[in-house]
Amino acid sequence: MADAPRTQLRVGRLTKAHGLKGAIKVELYTDDPERRFVPGAEFSLQVPTDSPWHGKHLVLRDLRWYNGMPVAFFEGVDDRTAAEALLKAILWVENVDLEEAEPDAWYDHQLVGLAVHRDGVEVGKVVRVDHFPAQDLLIVKTPTGEVMVPFVQAIVPEVDVAAGVVTVTPPSGLFEEIADDEATETSATDAAGGAGSADADASAE
Repeated sequence: MADAPRTQLRVGRLTKAHGLKGAIKVELYTDDPERRFVPGAEFSLQVPTDSPWHGKHLVLRDLRWYNGMPVAFFEGVDDRTAAEALLKAILWVENVDLEEAEPDAWYDHQLVGLAVHRDGVEVGKVVRVDHFPAQDLLIVKTPTGEVMVPFVQAIVPEVDVAAGVVTVTPPSGLFEEIADDEATETSATDAAGGAGSADADASAE
């Protein structure tokens, strides 16, 4: 039997060193930390290329909760200096495609190609997903260019993969900005052309 296909799932971000023994606070991107953050779990890291952790993995030793905040202990991260070198790192896990999907968690390949609807009208399609420490961005191709849409609940309240639709409620101007810029450039060009014609008419007189 062939191995099931695998993809990567983003499950957390390391935010702040905790104490002096290498513990790090974690911002969870998963609704199932009991399954993803178990002792021995291995994470690949999204860090800058100049980071000493680039290309390396972390193995979880323990996950504890302090004042409602998850705090992780990793193998080989034994002091605060080592912990601080990992701040803002994004944690990814290998995930078998046949596993049951987590609520409100999608793979990039599930989002790419989805139609983007605003007020029930299609305004573009998702062409890629960019991941950053602060937030993710949906890159939406529109008839006039590309728009970067913050992938947050307030702006992207619904993703329906089965229907092939992402519903957005963007702030005013997010999708109009490209069109407005082009309209401004066109108006400026037309005005310049009109001025040139007027000058030519005046010279003819």
